[in-house]
Amino acid sequence: MISAGTDTGEFVLLGKVSKPHGIQGEVKIYPYSGQPENFHAYGKVFIDQNSDKELVPYAVETCRVQGKLALLKLTGCSTREDAEKLVGREIWLRREDLPELDDTEYYWLDLEDKRVITEDGRELGKVTAIFDTGAHDIITVSGNGHEYLIPVHESFVVRVDKNEVVLRLPPGLLDINLK
Repeated sequence: MISAGTDTGEFVLLGKVSKPHGIQGEVKIYPYSGQPENFHAYGKVFIDQNSDKELVPYAVETCRVQGKLALLKLTGCSTREDAEKLVGREIWLRREDLPELDDTEYYWLDLEDKRVITEDGRELGKVTAIFDTGAHDIITVSGNGHEYLIPVHESFVVRVDKNEVVLRLPPGLLDINLK
């Protein structure tokens, strides 16, 4: 599974400009996905310019990773002062510009708020959170007075449709998860 930020339909929230870097207009980006290397795949990003969320396009000239941050050189941002004006702004990508995925991969945003059912039709609730454990991703499913933590593993996920996630769970998984 590959993560990406909040989805507005046409645009996906990737992160936030945290601070300028150097004197030539580079900016440090805090990626909400925790995967700064993803920015290597983006040729154009959009940065909000005001409280109305007006998004302005910027071509990505260069990208490099520094720890948990992505350092971007953006067209039109050539001085430290230009970079300072972008601090605190959110950075977005057109959803259509997200890299293609394999059949067994999903963007986190494609799972959020979806109804979750088991292969035999038992409704568990909705996906309320997703997090990475290092070994695999976990979805939190809440509903009917219960909360379940379920590994997102290819052997458990039968399919992800527009409105629901269908799971094939091993016996006993839901019982040890009751909260």
